[in-house]
Amino acid sequence: MKRKQKICIFVAGTDTGAGKTVITGLLAKSFADSGYSVCTQKWVETGVKGGISSDIMSHIRTMGCARLFYEKYADDMSPFLFKFASSPHLAARREGKKVKIGRIISAFKRLRREFDVVIVEGAGGLMVPLDGRYTAMDVCKSLDLPVVLVAANRLGGINHTLLSYAALENMKIKILGLIFNQPGPHVNQLIARDNPRIVKKLIKASVFGSLPRCENKKKLEKVFYSIGRKVVRSARKVCVI
Repeated sequence: MKRKQKICIFVAGTDTGAGKTVITGLLAKSFADSGYSVCTQKWVETGVKGGISSDIMSHIRTMGCARLFYEKYADDMSPFLFKFASSPHLAARREGKKVKIGRIISAFKRLRREFDVVIVEGAGGLMVPLDGRYTAMDVCKSLDLPVVLVAANRLGGINHTLLSYAALENMKIKILGLIFNQPGPHVNQLIARDNPRIVKKLIKASVFGSLPRCENKKKLEKVFYSIGRKVVRSARKVCVI
């Protein structure tokens, strides 16, 4: 009997505020709309108020699911939550705690058993330290997770994107492709149009598309539709069995 396909993706950002949470939620919806059972995960979230992962809740809202549906998976979806908005290693230290990599990996594997698709949203940029020894990319590499890189489409975005891409290649991490996202309203549109164009010329990875700044949820989903379909097709070729 043919084993069921499992797709797992790590959504990384070129910087804090690149738009990982929005993109992760939209990607999860794209896979769900394609008939997959989907779960998102955030290994470490800082700046948390009320003991609930705001990023995971954002994903769930974007997918149009009831929070209750995921309630029993909550501890695995967000293994580590900290109050101080900083790098995970510092936020944990301020609370006298440690980010345990083994717990992250175990939680990920449990979700992978339960769902067709697991999409992990990173914290901050690519090389953010989770503890005093390992970065998010180290864990991503150990789990053999292909990456969708969310590039902040603004002034400075070219440099951050190329450096992030080079870091992924250097660690021999699979790169599904890039999604450019405009993170704020005050971005020069000439720059926003040119960033994806020049990056596409300079690297080998696919550029799935560019997402404009949009506060209207339905309009944003419509704009993202073709981008999401491209990611789904690409991920089917680089799946985890």
